[in-house]
Amino acid sequence: MNIRSLTRGDGVVIGAAVLLFIASFLDTFDTDGSDIPNAWDNLGLVMSMYVGGIIGAVLVVLARALPQPRKVVGLDLGQVGVAFTVFAAWTALWSIIDPLGAFDKSDLLDVGAGSGLILGLIAALLLAAAAVATPLVPALQGSLVPAPKPVAPQPYGAQPPGGYGYPGAQPQQPYGAQPQPGQPFGQQPPAQHAPAAQPPAADFSPFWFAVPVTRPLFAEDGSPTPIAELAPGTWYLAVEQRGAALVAQTQDGRRGVLQDTSGIQRG
Repeated sequence: MNIRSLTRGDGVVIGAAVLLFIASFLDTFDTDGSDIPNAWDNLGLVMSMYVGGIIGAVLVVLARALPQPRKVVGLDLGQVGVAFTVFAAWTALWSIIDPLGAFDKSDLLDVGAGSGLILGLIAALLLAAAAVATPLVPALQGSLVPAPKPVAPQPYGAQPPGGYGYPGAQPQQPYGAQPQPGQPFGQQPPAQHAPAAQPPAADFSPFWFAVPVTRPLFAEDGSPTPIAELAPGTWYLAVEQRGAALVAQTQDGRRGVLQDTSGIQRG
């Protein structure tokens, strides 16, 4: 799960879900009486409007954060979440129009929608709108957690920070392996693999890079199924170039082809 793949629209969804949870504890009815129940005293209302909306928000955010799509009874997890949020907004709308439901209204003319229903309607509408509009509105598709800035260049003679995942760090040399002639110790030569589409560049040097948005990493044999996802905010090692594509290595040692290299940030 990668929180850096969450968008601004997902942030609105999370905020609306928190607001909906708070609203469930506020008064359902507005009256001068002392016994005013909240949504948790009405099982049908709390499960359909409040809990249903919160479940929808969780599914929407979870679908965005998971590295691979998940399905429920053949439906995408995010689509199921959006359906829950729309249903919660629909229930909230009719609940505030007729808050008493089947009660006899002739003796309860001074009873209206309480703060719990009003705030719940606002939160449910905001939740449904964000869930539906995020894939459609570019302003909501920006990263919720921005990628960190690259490390500043080291002064001449300074040692780069160690550890995998930082630009300037040397790739790990297998124990007992000998460096290639003419190559600094501690840096692996680009592995020779069969090209997927283009031959590797002859003058290529490995470098660290970060992607601006989540992008799939495909197998080197040309398989259309992604083997991993590259997430913003993490540095990856480019070990080979094949035309416009790069062969990248992840933190766990997996290698694959990054076909879309537009906008990448070099370390």
